[in-house]
Amino acid sequence: MKAQLDQYISYLELERRLSPNSLSSYERDLNQFNSYIEEQGISDWAEVKRTHLAKYILTLKEQGRKAATISRHIVSVRAFFHHLSVRGLIVSDPTIHMEAPKQERRAPTVLTVADTNALLDCPRTASAAGKRDKAMLELLYATGIRVSELVSLNVEHLHLNMGYIECVSTGLKERVVPFGSHAKAALAEYLEEGRPGLLTGREPASALFLNHLGTRMTRQGFWKMIKKYAKEAGVMEVITPHTLRHSVASHMLDNGADVRAVQELLGHSDIATTLRYTQAAKSRLKDAYVSAHPRA
Repeated sequence: MKAQLDQYISYLELERRLSPNSLSSYERDLNQFNSYIEEQGISDWAEVKRTHLAKYILTLKEQGRKAATISRHIVSVRAFFHHLSVRGLIVSDPTIHMEAPKQERRAPTVLTVADTNALLDCPRTASAAGKRDKAMLELLYATGIRVSELVSLNVEHLHLNMGYIECVSTGLKERVVPFGSHAKAALAEYLEEGRPGLLTGREPASALFLNHLGTRMTRQGFWKMIKKYAKEAGVMEVITPHTLRHSVASHMLDNGADVRAVQELLGHSDIATTLRYTQAAKSRLKDAYVSAHPRA
């Protein structure tokens, strides 16, 4: 059973070309499911029934897993059994009627413009690391790209004079994303005075953003960095690596940007994802109206 699961993970990596984060998620979920099924005394995927799946979901609920986590497990298991069914490795797919738990759609966390400016002004650019941090924050807010896309950028992806980057997103989809004068100035300073300092005594690297070891900056490293600056800036919101991305979309829509343009900028495959920010904007408008209008 484990061998078939490992073959599926290899298929996702080599043929489907999933991102490392997505691949890790599938592997983690399916290994947990495999352990559960083996504990039930099952030695062949063809023996798995709907009752086993129902009990597995119940087990996840009893463990206190959130609805979003359970839904992700269900998606992983469904995809795996669909793979087995298509290849004739099982006669029937027990996941066909599996239903994911309903999730509460919460509005994304968005920073105010004032908080955003305070955050972007935090890095002390006297040091090479400070110049890097300033450039990363400015570019992230200028483009709205994902943090995974930010840290994956190579030097050749940056076209500084033209004011755009070539971004490779999940599923290896490429898009061209423009950036403005603030990001351009921060990037120019980083490339001229910051990046060479991080490379001192080391072989040249292809990665655009480097850590203190002269290797590629990681998502975890960026997350620690942005949380540190948020604390220094006095930002009360809980910062995640996606917070600036959410804020870009919200701020642009608040200022009259076309929804389709924001969708293209952020690389959303489904416009419904982008429309979440218009709903958040309406909610903020209603709150402002209620608090400020004399007859609200």
